[in-house]
This record gives sequence, structure tokens and C-alpha cells, in this order.
Amino acid sequence: MHPNSIYAPTSLGQAQLRSKATTLSAAELDLLVRFDGVLTVDEVLKRLPEEARGSFEQAFAALRDQHMLTLVEEDPLTLTWSADLRNLQRAVGKEEIDAGLASLKRSGFYVQIARERPQAAPPKPGQRLTAVVVEDEPTLAKFTTSLLSLSGFEVRQAGNRAEVVAEIRRPPVPDLILLDVMLPDADGFHILQRVRQHPVLRDVPVIMLTGKATREAVIKGIGLGADGYITKPCAPEAVLSVVRTVLGLPQDTDLRAWNEHTPR
Repeated sequence: MHPNSIYAPTSLGQAQLRSKATTLSAAELDLLVRFDGVLTVDEVLKRLPEEARGSFEQAFAALRDQHMLTLVEEDPLTLTWSADLRNLQRAVGKEEIDAGLASLKRSGFYVQIARERPQAAPPKPGQRLTAVVVEDEPTLAKFTTSLLSLSGFEVRQAGNRAEVVAEIRRPPVPDLILLDVMLPDADGFHILQRVRQHPVLRDVPVIMLTGKATREAVIKGIGLGADGYITKPCAPEAVLSVVRTVLGLPQDTDLRAWNEHTPR
């Protein structure tokens, strides 16, 4: 592994980023998102949080051994250009020309990530599971709310900070939270962080929804403990697939029947 080598996800790696249920650890998933065919190994390593650098080599080796990453072969002219650019960055030291940071912040990154949790306990007879949908865009809020309602969930909807606080604290404790990254008066990542720090809510599965994903945003969501990450707009079955995964359910589960405690 040369520090100036550049890696990108293989087709298997791309499949993990759009997987119904990824098999990768959080550290491996974090690295897979970071390697984009632009950043060098050294640049990826330097952008890792200090506490994550100790597991870098092990996670990198695991991705390479599973054929999730491939070495990007550059022609001599590109190699020379890249080296000159890095020398310029080091000399000037301005974030504005940091090509690596710009790469992480580039929008248009598509993901459908879901990590399995232990299976949720079936709802008691006559009581459906509760989902909180945090979305300020009316059409998307209606779409997600209707989709989950038709799947048997009791759905509470919130579109701003005050509503979010009220709905996630209102009994019963939600069994699932679908959380928009960008709200008019709140940051979805901050809400996620607060949920993970709350003694009652910290184990509630959270799926992040975003319209303009960047690698930087996905990495942040994974690091803060998101169980799923979906790029909008998304197909109904894509949402339900991630919901099944974070609830620990097989993909052929009929959610309405399961919510009614009569699994097929």
C-alpha cells in the first residue's frame, strides 16, 4: 500500500453502498465511502478522525481482500499533474484549493445503506409500531408518511425543530425515526447526535434521508450512528427495504402483517 496510491470502489464495493443490508463494519464502510478514485491513501488517512487511524490498515486490508477496492491506474501525465497540484496545496495551504476536501464535498453521491440491528420485538396485539418522519418538504413528508402508514406503522410527522422535539419525546417511544438531513431551523446531524446521547432514544433505529448527498455527509452520518442512509428521491420499495433491514427483518417480511402481529 503506497501512500500516493489511489483506490476506488469496485462493482462489489458500489453494491455495498447501495445494499439492502451491508455486511461491512462501520470502519470499513467509512473507508469505502472515502475512497473515491481521487484521494490518495495518504490523503484518506489524514482526513480520518484521530481515534479511527489505528484501525485504518486492518479496515483497508479487509476491503481489499474482499475485492471492494481497486487500484486506480493513472497515466504518467496525470501522475505528474497530481503531484504538482499536491505540492501547490502544501505550499499555499489554503482549504479552498484542497482537491481532496472538494472531492468529499462534491454532491451527487448516491447511496442506499442499511445496517442490520437485532430484530425488533413484534408489536403487542392491537398496537402498531411507531415511526417518526422528520421532513419539511410537504410532498416528500406525505409520501413517506403514507408509505409507512400503509405498511402498518403509527406515524408521527415533524417538519421543524419544535415539532421534532415534541414528537420524539411523546409517548410511546418511537420504534423508528426517518430523519431529513436539512431542515429549515435544524441540522439533521445534530438531531441524530442528540438522539444517540439520549438514555431512552439512543437505541432507536435512525434512517437519514438527503436530497444532495456528499461523501462527507454520508461519513458524518455513519460516524454519528445512523443505521441507514438513503438519497432522495427514492422508490417506495427502497425505503421499505432499508426499514426492514434496520428493524432486523427478512426482506420478504410483510410489514403490515408483522405490525398486526400476524407474520406470514
